[in-house]
Amino acid sequence: MASLNSAINLDVKKFLRWWRHELDFLVPEKIRPLFFEQQGFIIVRPEGTQLALTYVSSVTNIPEPLVILERNSSGTAEYKALLVKDERLIKAKLILRLTTEQAIQKELSLPVATKENLTQVVAYELDRYTPFKAEQVYFAIKPLEGEHEPGQIRIMLILTPKITLDGLYEDLKAMGMSPLFVDYEATPNDSEKSYDRYNLLPESLREKTANTPYLIYTGLLVWILLLLGTTLVLPVWFEYQTVNVLQEKIAAIEKDAKAVKTMQQEIDAMINETRLLIAEKNSAPAVIDMLNTLSSLMKDDTWLSYAQYSDGHLQIQGESPAASALIGVLEDANIFANTRFVSPVTQDKISGQERFQITVDVTTQTKSGL
Repeated sequence: MASLNSAINLDVKKFLRWWRHELDFLVPEKIRPLFFEQQGFIIVRPEGTQLALTYVSSVTNIPEPLVILERNSSGTAEYKALLVKDERLIKAKLILRLTTEQAIQKELSLPVATKENLTQVVAYELDRYTPFKAEQVYFAIKPLEGEHEPGQIRIMLILTPKITLDGLYEDLKAMGMSPLFVDYEATPNDSEKSYDRYNLLPESLREKTANTPYLIYTGLLVWILLLLGTTLVLPVWFEYQTVNVLQEKIAAIEKDAKAVKTMQQEIDAMINETRLLIAEKNSAPAVIDMLNTLSSLMKDDTWLSYAQYSDGHLQIQGESPAASALIGVLEDANIFANTRFVSPVTQDKISGQERFQITVDVTTQTKSGL
């Protein structure tokens, strides 16, 4: 089972090569032949002193045996005649596929720390892994997929003696053949996946590839990245601009809202004060009304020497022939209630009148029945 703690290693170069391969479909079919002349592959397989040629179409990918050639002048003539006869072969790329007689392979497990300098490490330890020294062979390394032991990577080491490959290469060149790459039949390359190939052919002998396809791939990649960036960035930019405009409008509205809220609070405060004043005013009748009522209730033989109104209570002092009768008179008034003496009634010896001190509650409620 795969470990969740294992590090994820991304080969950027391999990814870009894969991505370039996947971009092939973006090139219109009508102009594809102008830039991609490859119409298939000729696989050359050495068999003793002969070469077995097989054609593999890039469309069907089905092997088609062509001919077996001698590695001499007669084979050269036969190969040239074959090219004249079949136009497909002129544009086809050539692959030299070694057999078990010309190459060997071995699976190795190496520390993951060697991944960055894998070729140098294998070259240094080659005589330990194989019967050959590094200067005696051409070798290639193909990473293997699948499970790895912790801290290890699995690779396939493919090698061929230099003398063997050099001889085959010279024969092919003499016959007018220039191989694109050299692989091993036990671990053949996928001709369609150029990003995942290994090549036993040394750099000095490899065919120089045209720059046009790479420029097209690069241009397509840049164009796609620009489109992708535009697709991702423009909506965000527009949203950003819209948000900024909305924020400015919101800030202006919030400023007006704060001013309105302040004004509303001031108005509410004024309304509350007005209500309190109205309530205070309505809690008792006007003093002039109260005095008029009191004056109309007092008969001519009764007079007041003192009157005080405070907090809804009216206190009066004076003299009357019958002070006790004043209680009923005041109670019958609409604005007076709870009439009572606050001190005993006394009689003035000189005038013969009764001295009284009365307190009465002043109210605005109309008494029932009156």
